[in-house]
Amino acid sequence: MKVKTILISQPEPKIESSPYFDLEESQRVKIDFIPFIHVEGVSSKDVRHQKIDLTKYTAIILTSRNSVDHFFRIAEEMRFKVPETLKYFCLSEAVAYYLQKYVVYRKRKIYVGKRNFSDLAPFIKKYKNEKFLLPTSDMLKPDIPKTLNKLGIEWKQAVFYKTVVSDLTHLREVYYDILVFFSPSGIKSLFENFPEFEQKETRIAVFGNTTVKAAKDHGLTVNIMAPTPETPSMTMALHKYIKEANKK
Repeated sequence: MKVKTILISQPEPKIESSPYFDLEESQRVKIDFIPFIHVEGVSSKDVRHQKIDLTKYTAIILTSRNSVDHFFRIAEEMRFKVPETLKYFCLSEAVAYYLQKYVVYRKRKIYVGKRNFSDLAPFIKKYKNEKFLLPTSDMLKPDIPKTLNKLGIEWKQAVFYKTVVSDLTHLREVYYDILVFFSPSGIKSLFENFPEFEQKETRIAVFGNTTVKAAKDHGLTVNIMAPTPETPSMTMALHKYIKEANKK
């Protein structure tokens, strides 16, 4: 079956050069962006209940832009003046770059990984005498605490924000040829919003092994997957599939 419509379960990209817009134009398909999940910050009171005292930590591990936003939000709510001596360990360059929204980059000690958490581990190990705080959502990838525990450092996780299922009832009568998911939470949102969902002719595209597993656990057939050696990004995987499907 040909592909004419695609639903991406994430917010629309803010940059005009997004490959999704190129895909839409080159393959003449309609792409909608609707977040299936969203983030809500927890209160400073909830953070205190986790026995978190920001003054006790000398380093912070930031795994996403959300972790950056909510760390500084909580710091402000707690009237905690973030010291210039605080060390920042950022998962990627994108996270480190985003940090500039809150701090003067050149005046801070910032250490940056490449992409995976394991890439950041050597930097953390080098400063093993620091006291590390890991601000996260309520859903943390299990490899992160495993890696930190192996390093033998003093660290603590703090839930500063939560992943919440979005209300998608406005999509009840809407059909898309392809649904694209990037996390198990997106799959969960689909079935919480539409418990009776049947895949039928809808193609399912997923990013990452944990999302593949979540899709299959819910009885879905995965038609498009990324990353692979041939298609390392979702847009590349979609382009390849659409080109073949629409050729028929």
